[in-house]
Amino acid sequence: MKVTMIGSGYVGLVSGVCFADFGHDVVCVDKDAGKIEALRKGVMPIYEPGLEQLVATNVKAGRLSFSTDVETSVADSDVVFIAVGTPSRRGDGHADLSYVYAAAREIAAHVKGFTLIVTKSTVPVGTGDEVERIIRDTNPEADVAVVSNPEFLREGAAIEDFKRPDRIVIGISDDRAREVMTEVYRPLYLNQAPLLFTERRTSELIKYAANAFLAMKITFINEVADLCEKVGANVQEVSRGIGLDGRIGAKFLHAGPGYGGSCFPKDTLALAKTAQDHDSPLRLIETTISINDNRKRAMGRKVIAAVGGEVRGKKIAVLGLTFKPNTDDMRDSPAISIIRTLQDGGANVVGYDPEGMENATTVIDDIVYAKDAYAAADGADALVIVTEWNQFRALDMARLKKIMANPILVDLRNIYRHDEIVRHGFHYTSIGRPDLAEKT
Repeated sequence: MKVTMIGSGYVGLVSGVCFADFGHDVVCVDKDAGKIEALRKGVMPIYEPGLEQLVATNVKAGRLSFSTDVETSVADSDVVFIAVGTPSRRGDGHADLSYVYAAAREIAAHVKGFTLIVTKSTVPVGTGDEVERIIRDTNPEADVAVVSNPEFLREGAAIEDFKRPDRIVIGISDDRAREVMTEVYRPLYLNQAPLLFTERRTSELIKYAANAFLAMKITFINEVADLCEKVGANVQEVSRGIGLDGRIGAKFLHAGPGYGGSCFPKDTLALAKTAQDHDSPLRLIETTISINDNRKRAMGRKVIAAVGGEVRGKKIAVLGLTFKPNTDDMRDSPAISIIRTLQDGGANVVGYDPEGMENATTVIDDIVYAKDAYAAADGADALVIVTEWNQFRALDMARLKKIMANPILVDLRNIYRHDEIVRHGFHYTSIGRPDLAEKT
């Protein structure tokens, strides 16, 4: 099938290349001519494991191309996906749908023959209705069906998620659309991926409800971790104990410095705003947002406490700047608030991240960037692990002990064991676990 992907950011690019890898003829369209030119040269606008090679393979095979020409791309397509950004709108927290609606108007002007227009972007309930209205107003003769098909891609594992999904949610109100969408995803039948066909508004809400629930689950275990620290319990064992319950599950029960990224912060806020607008407030989600925002600064204060309550003039090394491993995404990363809290206390911060330092320069000021973890730790009064990149999981503690000014390790991801770190002569602070440093 001929597929056009409007928007070549994270969702559009990953989805487009995966559809091409299935055998569809895909063109990824973007207004950013520089981005398109870079993609044609094989330069990715984001870091995602395996993406560069998959793009190269499908471009070489002739199944994937990149363009700024909306008119030609749309006119030749059976299915047009809208995969543009829906950031939080300044001032009120609602999802900014201006890019979605602009794409709908442009698509409507150029469609030919029966065409599916599929919203891949994360959008509030009722957006599909408005997209359909815009298309009818722009081109009353257009023969289209508007479909909701939300993405469920984890940054750092997006290709695997697309090709082996838990479910594919499709919101339709047209029987012809069902046939076309079934054919679009037919290559996944061998993996027995369940296609969940539902009403369009329900599909839109499923995406928001899923992200909000996961954000709430993360926030829950973070609060339990705080309690563990007060009562002398171990949050990792608590997580395992409740996660083995099939009704709860083990995923998203890892205590840490709070959630960030491109989805959870804006999606929880947009869902809360939608609920308020319909006089059906979601108090649990509103509280989740507040707790998570406060937690990030609290982690900065936790670092200060570990250093003895005073960081003015001290060098603090921060390992991991992105909101999670295997991405270069800095959006709402806990590292941002943690570093600002340390800087407010007068600390000199040195940071290192395997992929995120270029993006970090746009959101974090007055920080020195190191070439690797050991360069960051050299002469540091404390080493803080914020993001659990694999390369931080087996650091040479003997080497760190020699080069650091003070052997203090603050592990905000619990990737080490107390006993092994204390054995190397470190003062060790983690999340929600008994502090054994004082017992050795």
